[in-house]
Amino acid sequence: MPIPFAKRLDNVETSAIRELFKLLGKPGIISFAGGFPDSAMFDVEGLKEAANKALTEEPGGALQYGATEGYNPLREQLAAFMGTKGVSVNPDGLIVTTGSQQALDLLGKTLIDPGDKVIVEGPTFLATIQCFRLYGAQLISAPVDANGVDTDALEKLIAEHKPKFVYLIPTFGNPSGAMLSLARRKRVLELAVKHQTLVVEDDPYGDLYFNADAPPPPSILSLSKDVPGSRDWIAHCGSLSKVLSPGLRVGWMIAPPELLAKATMCKQFSDAHTSTYAQATAAQYLKAGRMPATLANVRKVYGERARVMGESLKRELGEAIEFTQPQGGLFFWARLTGADGKLKDAAELARRAIEQGVAFVPGAPFYASNPDTSTLRLSFATADVGKIEEGVGRLGKAI
Repeated sequence: MPIPFAKRLDNVETSAIRELFKLLGKPGIISFAGGFPDSAMFDVEGLKEAANKALTEEPGGALQYGATEGYNPLREQLAAFMGTKGVSVNPDGLIVTTGSQQALDLLGKTLIDPGDKVIVEGPTFLATIQCFRLYGAQLISAPVDANGVDTDALEKLIAEHKPKFVYLIPTFGNPSGAMLSLARRKRVLELAVKHQTLVVEDDPYGDLYFNADAPPPPSILSLSKDVPGSRDWIAHCGSLSKVLSPGLRVGWMIAPPELLAKATMCKQFSDAHTSTYAQATAAQYLKAGRMPATLANVRKVYGERARVMGESLKRELGEAIEFTQPQGGLFFWARLTGADGKLKDAAELARRAIEQGVAFVPGAPFYASNPDTSTLRLSFATADVGKIEEGVGRLGKAI
């Protein structure tokens, strides 16, 4: 007799990226598929020191059950960290989550009823599509270009669909790599107030900019102080996963008080609280002041890898591919042109690429609707410069 699974599972399927990973066991394969940071960039000594301090200075707090809202010393450090980025928030104005992915899940639990409409970027983070669909959302895609979401199109979609909320990754988005312009960020805030619509800002990559003299515009949350009433319509999700360690599973959410209260209640049902040991370690790390040096290092390394990948793609694939050179983050978002009789189907190229010993992710799964099958995502984070050149060369042979 079959197990009677919940009907909501009919709306989702397993991650195309996770399925792709099953093909990566071939010896010598070069992967541009993953969306994770290079483990060689982890500040192991700094984290070891932080963990030891956590166990030495407050072992009970680090090893005991904790508050659902988060370990208070970490909330204080995160509030200070956000302060360096122009956001004024009290420690009790944020909750700590098990990675920013849990924050997205809590938003789904607290806000989405079956049939509710949610606007996302097209393309957007695949796990977000799956998460929101699990709760029964009808996802509406807003177009994206090199400057982020098209705010004129976004306003039309908000007016037409009256969504429960809008979900954006405005800074070096996954997978688009796009950076929402300052003017568009302010427009988003104006739209939130005008249409009384919640905007969710997901910001796991905002600190990973490559040019120290040209950082990205302030976050949407930071800019809310310039648009009266907009702070009441912004939820901001942050994470230490891409800049410090994904294994810590430390993220956070800043949101209006009533939303935080509901999210905290739902979090109690999920995990009681995020690991206090991980939180205490993260708190000690931030307190030690090591984050600026860590960020400077990863920006330099990833920036060089992005430069080499861009040059290699132009050299090896030429007119057969088009892309905007990313200014931060972990990804290239590219489109096959079909020039000179080359492939235009990214899924077919992915199959051929595996045979050549290189992997990437076709772009279609990142669309909630109307997928562009000629798109693809390439991550430069985990391959060194030599592997990037070799891998793109293999890609050139596959196309």
